[in-house]
Amino acid sequence: MAFGRREQRQAGRHRRLVRLAEYDYSQTGAYFVTVCTQDQACLFGVVTEDGALCRNDAGQMVVAQWEAPADRFPWVEIDALVVMPNHVHGIVWICDGKPTPRANANRATTRVAPTGVQHGGALGAGLVPARPNQDGRPALGDVVGAFKSVTTVAYTRGVKASGWPGFRGRLWQRNYYEHIIRDDESLGRIRQYIQDNPARWVFDRENPQAVRPNAAKERFQ
Repeated sequence: MAFGRREQRQAGRHRRLVRLAEYDYSQTGAYFVTVCTQDQACLFGVVTEDGALCRNDAGQMVVAQWEAPADRFPWVEIDALVVMPNHVHGIVWICDGKPTPRANANRATTRVAPTGVQHGGALGAGLVPARPNQDGRPALGDVVGAFKSVTTVAYTRGVKASGWPGFRGRLWQRNYYEHIIRDDESLGRIRQYIQDNPARWVFDRENPQAVRPNAAKERFQ
């Protein structure tokens, strides 16, 4: 997906709703998700001048809670992940059956699944009318909503107990960005995009101090 300057400016102010009204988001497959803090507040750490990501205790908490849905939702498997100072990029699989734990590489900066891993979900699925799920699989919104809820509770405790910086009103922006991953080529590009995110922080439109924030185009579809 390549964003033009106008779309980048719009997305920088607020993530546009791109969810498809007639798509069943409990359908098996892979989804790329971005969740941003309210006011682009940098609460989870810093990125150094050489592109090294240094998460603080709040950032480590967010990592742990992003991985936790696999325990809360047996149909969910977590793929690539990066927790940036003020946003999270991750890939969520909704599977046909209960996934099995597997190792991931580059855990210190990102969580990236090895290539060639077999998943219960299927890529390239067509549009399926939204409907109540009969087999217990959560919808993507359930997973993201649970993540926002538990991290907000944990972060609020950190503010009170450990002096973490406060936030205005809510920890996360009301909405989130998602992209349905249609094929293995797109999956590979998104994994790489997630892994490279800290190195592009200086240009990132979510970075309040970005240099030419529209210079780095996102290409992962």
